[in-house]
Amino acid sequence: MSEPSDIDSRPAKRARLEEPAVPAAAAADLTSSTAPTAADALPKAPIPADRPANDSSVERESRAGITEYVHPDNLGFSGVLKQRYTDFLVNEIGLDGEVLHLRRASIEGKNDAGRRRNEAVVAEEKAKGNKERKVEAVTESGPVAKVKHEESVVDETTTASGTGARKEDGSPPVTKAANGTPKDTTDGHEVVQLQKEEEVEVADADLATLHEIFGEPTTKEIVALVRAIRRKEDRKAKDFRPVIAPPITDKDVRTRAHQSLRRIFPNLLESSMEADQSLRIKAVPPKERKGKNKRDRNDRTNGRDAGPDRRKGQLAWEELGGEFLHFTLYKENKDTMEVIGFLGSKLGGGKNPFSFAGTKDRRACTVQRVCVKRQTAERMNQLNKVLYNAAIGDYSYENRDLGLGDLMGNEFVITLRDCHFQSEEGLDLEQRLKLANDIVSKAITDFSKEGFINYYGLQRFGSFAASTDTVGLKMLQNNLKGAVEDLLAYSGTALAAAEGTLEDPSVLISQDDKNRAKALHIWKTKGKGGTALDCLPHKFKAERSIIQHLSSRNSKNGRYDRTNDWQGALMLIPRQLRLMYVHAYQSLVWNTVAGKRWNTYGANVVEGDLVLVHEHKDKEANAESTIKDYIDQDGEVVINPAGEDSALAADDQFERARALTAEEAASGQYSIFDVVLPQPGFDVEYPKNEIGRFYEEFMGSERGGGLDPHDMRRSWREISLSGGYRKILARPLKPLEYEVHSYVRNEEQFVETDLQRLRKEEGAQKEEQNGAQEDVEMSDEAGRKIAVVLKLQLGSSQYATMALRELMKAGGVKAYKPEFMGGR
Repeated sequence: MSEPSDIDSRPAKRARLEEPAVPAAAAADLTSSTAPTAADALPKAPIPADRPANDSSVERESRAGITEYVHPDNLGFSGVLKQRYTDFLVNEIGLDGEVLHLRRASIEGKNDAGRRRNEAVVAEEKAKGNKERKVEAVTESGPVAKVKHEESVVDETTTASGTGARKEDGSPPVTKAANGTPKDTTDGHEVVQLQKEEEVEVADADLATLHEIFGEPTTKEIVALVRAIRRKEDRKAKDFRPVIAPPITDKDVRTRAHQSLRRIFPNLLESSMEADQSLRIKAVPPKERKGKNKRDRNDRTNGRDAGPDRRKGQLAWEELGGEFLHFTLYKENKDTMEVIGFLGSKLGGGKNPFSFAGTKDRRACTVQRVCVKRQTAERMNQLNKVLYNAAIGDYSYENRDLGLGDLMGNEFVITLRDCHFQSEEGLDLEQRLKLANDIVSKAITDFSKEGFINYYGLQRFGSFAASTDTVGLKMLQNNLKGAVEDLLAYSGTALAAAEGTLEDPSVLISQDDKNRAKALHIWKTKGKGGTALDCLPHKFKAERSIIQHLSSRNSKNGRYDRTNDWQGALMLIPRQLRLMYVHAYQSLVWNTVAGKRWNTYGANVVEGDLVLVHEHKDKEANAESTIKDYIDQDGEVVINPAGEDSALAADDQFERARALTAEEAASGQYSIFDVVLPQPGFDVEYPKNEIGRFYEEFMGSERGGGLDPHDMRRSWREISLSGGYRKILARPLKPLEYEVHSYVRNEEQFVETDLQRLRKEEGAQKEEQNGAQEDVEMSDEAGRKIAVVLKLQLGSSQYATMALRELMKAGGVKAYKPEFMGGR
């Protein structure tokens, strides 16, 4: 598995829009595998007559055990997937069922730009009837409304005081010496005179928030305090008299007050609660204003903000809402870990403080929720300035972090380009569009109702010469030398390209793959680890780990005697990547058995099928009543603990399955969507029917590696498989939606990304004009292409590529191969 590249680097170049022709022989070479071919006894996927039988994607599916369809008789169609990364939009679906979108790539209230905002502030000031102020709006349109206050007949001053006599407008009185200049008040706090023109930067929405929380008089005092601090930035905090806000008894309102002050006036004010629940609002120390502390300490904190938002103690984070900052991440054509690694490098803490519910595709536009520990929204939002093809926003403080699986699923909006449909030969454009609508409409109707076989996708099995399941099988067979050799395998085509001896120049191979083949060839033929590592790109972590170990000196005896230490070499591969190999073997077995189960019994629920225990406790014949008593024998109310306070039974902490009896299978209480199949392991139940026996038959065969499904423990504990369960069929969370378009320009876009929408709202980007324009219209309808846009929602751990396979049938999905990729 490759390591994410540095996020600072720009994409190598835009992929060319026409897919190059690759000879069938070369394509087969690039996807060849050392794994045995599919067993003849397994059913083969139907291949439409108008598609080549040697389609490499169909062959790869067959090798991965992906053979069956829920509706094999439906007409299929083909289309190019991910020709542009904006053709594949992925939006996370939260546990509440809401589809996640990036709503605001800024701190709340800071992005309401435009002249109308300024006009609203002007109107509000005029509505107050303040006779001593003349207010005019700055014509500049920006994210914050700027209001100028001009000096009137009386010289106005402010103390930012919370007590004392006031003028008619609520501001503090002016104290003058005999010469007409203002003098200090008797309490030692400075009285600061306003300049002729004083600029106050407060958005109208923020003013409304402050009025709602503190009331208008206290808000004026806060603004006056800020005005004084800005004029005298180098004065000590004690020189400014604090504002004492009225008591706030509601904790949520009090938390909102703290957050609002820090958001609206960053690095200027800090607040604390008094004994009577009033808020003391005062100036921050001068070294913490406007980030001066970072410069004063010569960046010893590695860029960490030591301002009031990073005060010591837990109380500060509790007042904000929690020590975990959740935010929405939008990214284009980047890995999830690539962006998180970049954010971590800028914060100085690396990747460890971050967590998320699931990784998202690279070649796509994706939106997901991410969590970081003990960081402020203000600091995180500053990183938007250095993000490229990514943005963060919609911040909230929470008491818990995110974990893998904390999502209901994902919504996909997929654009399939240059689509072709069975039996479209000889039809004009109008007829082709009608045929397209008929075929797609029928396919999505059946798909939405009856779902698809929940296969593991091809990405589970890798794209190198040796598939990941083959490596995993050899690890389980204790053939560790063979596993290492498979990981260091390379194709002759890639090596020929690296050496400049490739006969067919139309075969496109990336530079990284050329360097990989060259490095592995050096290690294989010359055994020079240093030379090979110098040539091997850092993204190939498994290969680097193996060569580094096998070529290293033994620290105990000083000799180079590790050339045969295969387990030691495999142990140096990152654990998550190492486990992926044995999990890929489990996936191969599961896929093969799922096809056999569907081919044998179809959608019927039969005796011996497995269902999850915790999902169907209420259907068991001897099930205990699930109705809890709310009054005990003494007449007292019983409170049943839930959530973190609930003590779960041991059986509820693990996923368990049981076999159905003949009566249960025939009762109609269970559907095919309830039936699960196990991934092989030592802690699972196997079906009590023919499918259970097929596990033994397949895993004991040559293709299955001669393994026993009932003996999955190994001396190497890490590869001892406990197993798990997976539903046979999956269906979308809601019915699919689709659109059919005709187009001419390859770069034409049919959907809008979240970032495009935000930029449009901010006025930074004009709305794109989609659709064919007059100057590119073609009179020949045959020159127009058809695109299909699909919108579907899938549960977590379900593969969109497998859903597309059911909709489009064998070989329908044409993976786009950009010019700078491929060749593995």
